[in-house]
Amino acid sequence: MTKLQPVRGTQDLIGDDSRRHAHVVATARRISALYGCAEWATPIFEATAVFSRNLGETSDVVTKEMYTFEDRGGDSLTLRPEGTAGICRALVSNGLTQTLPQKIFYTGPMFRYERPQKGRYRQFHQIGLEIIGAAEPLADAEAIACGWQILRELGITESITLNINTLGDRESRDAYRTALVAYLSRYEAELSTDSRIRLVKNPLRILDSKDATDIKLLAEAPLIYEYLNTTSAAFYDGLKTTLSSLGIVYFENPRIVRGFDYYNHTAFEFLTTELGAQSAVLAGGRYDGLVEQMGGPPTPGVGWGAGIERLAMLLAQTPAAPRAVAVIPMDDAAHATAVAILDRLRSAGIAADLAYRGNLKRRLERANKIDAGAALLIGADELARRTVTLKNLDDGSQREVAIADLIAQLR
Repeated sequence: MTKLQPVRGTQDLIGDDSRRHAHVVATARRISALYGCAEWATPIFEATAVFSRNLGETSDVVTKEMYTFEDRGGDSLTLRPEGTAGICRALVSNGLTQTLPQKIFYTGPMFRYERPQKGRYRQFHQIGLEIIGAAEPLADAEAIACGWQILRELGITESITLNINTLGDRESRDAYRTALVAYLSRYEAELSTDSRIRLVKNPLRILDSKDATDIKLLAEAPLIYEYLNTTSAAFYDGLKTTLSSLGIVYFENPRIVRGFDYYNHTAFEFLTTELGAQSAVLAGGRYDGLVEQMGGPPTPGVGWGAGIERLAMLLAQTPAAPRAVAVIPMDDAAHATAVAILDRLRSAGIAADLAYRGNLKRRLERANKIDAGAALLIGADELARRTVTLKNLDDGSQREVAIADLIAQLR
């Protein structure tokens, strides 16, 4: 019989991996709530048009990486490759465009068919934040600040830097696009195959190229800062001023454009030196036209997504699992009392475990295996006195405790 293994690019989250994952999510959930975010959960698959129409027909995700299939009804569906498009679809579908701004936190699995490598999987998990309905640069700064606080609470900021850029408004981008095309057209024959396609369809995406020749050619390319109109320049200045007032250090990087076509104005990435080529751990930007593309009214928005796997890899330590109390009946007569005490402990919020079978030795071995901090021994003498023997499994000391006082003693 063939031994079944996880599909390439997927993984099982068990033990330490599961605890690291849960710690990242719990931290992000707690911090985003401080910023007024409500948690949303959207389906893991959507109509294909939600992504193909809105992420950009030339994006790598749409052209190479989406898991798209036809269901039995003949509809084209796609496993979500990112979170923002689904959130904006949900905003419109649920009639929430009249109750803005909306601050949203989400978490869950995403799917992209790409080459698995360190910190990157075909099924991966994200946390994300969206602020929809706020057109001011303060919203961009607040989104970035929330991301920074999450990274700080995780204790991983020592190796992380914030890079920011502006893509300007449509007028600014059109002017820059013309200048960039004029420059790159002189070197079209030297560009990578992908960049030659993008030169016609979306030249700004060439700035995001990882091809060595493209990067070399871009060294002398014009910068968008030279083509910002008054409105775009003021927006970018407002973002930088607010970040400085928040004490957030940033570096300007004119090559950041992000991977999807819906971005405008702000683009940013938190980068690390600890994960090799996969340096971005939290990234996003502004997307003022996306809700309108979903069929809603013109609505500004800004947000980010972060890969949980990458963040978990940066944690200095695996969060410790809560240490349980092992309840151990010494004989069959003590079993009913042990079960009642087990339930009482759990109801009081104290982790507790009772081995299903075995003598005293085996039950103590089980307690050590699960790294219990204490054991409650219940025998005939304890039953007669309505007590338990509380054994400290770290130092071996033990004492008798009245069942009535047990919760207070354990706490």
